Amino acid sequence: MIQSLPQLITFDEFIEWLPESRRYELHEGKIIEMQPTGKHEDITGFLTQELTLEYTRMNLPYRIPPKALIKLNNKETGYNPDLLLVDRQQLASEPFWEKKSTLIHGKSIPLVIEVVSTNWRDDYGYKLIDYEEIGICEYWIVDYLGMGGIRFIGQPKRPTLSIYQLAEGEYQVQQFRGKDLINKSAVFPELNLTAEQIFQAQR
Repeated sequence: MIQSLPQLITFDEFIEWLPESRRYELHEGKIIEMQPTGKHEDITGFLTQELTLEYTRMNLPYRIPPKALIKLNNKETGYNPDLLLVDRQQLASEPFWEKKSTLIHGKSIPLVIEVVSTNWRDDYGYKLIDYEEIGICEYWIVDYLGMGGIRFIGQPKRPTLSIYQLAEGEYQVQQFRGKDLINKSAVFPELNLTAEQIFQAQR
């Protein structure tokens, strides 16, 4: 669940105000309090664990910082994704990383993941468009309750993992359900997990 706080502020003001817990985002000047459920956090923790094992095994220069923000160009907007994979080799080009743990370049972010809760319109709408615009190569939407609109996940609605990948500047989607093996990720092509395992947060 999310709760909107009434004030309109700039991104710089938001960064200065942001509590240590960092369970907030800024959407066009509006502070949004993030209130994830236990299941949401369980899935996020499971994916963090599994992907950390995977990039360590592959000897890739990645990290998953839990409080990093994505700042959108020319907008008073900053997202704190459920899972954000950072390419540490690109951090030298990030002007706000050292002091604000904030990223502005898509090339620094090989993968971003949002686990759907009641704010599914943000994940399939604004965030999809914004992540595409800044050039994040891969975006997963983990819709473990099948809450997304029919135009996104079809009918009947079912738990769905959507993997969006950039192709000529636009996202193309592949979807996984049930026992489908997640084998289409460009970032983790050898990942040995099914959609069902992710939705249940267990192997």
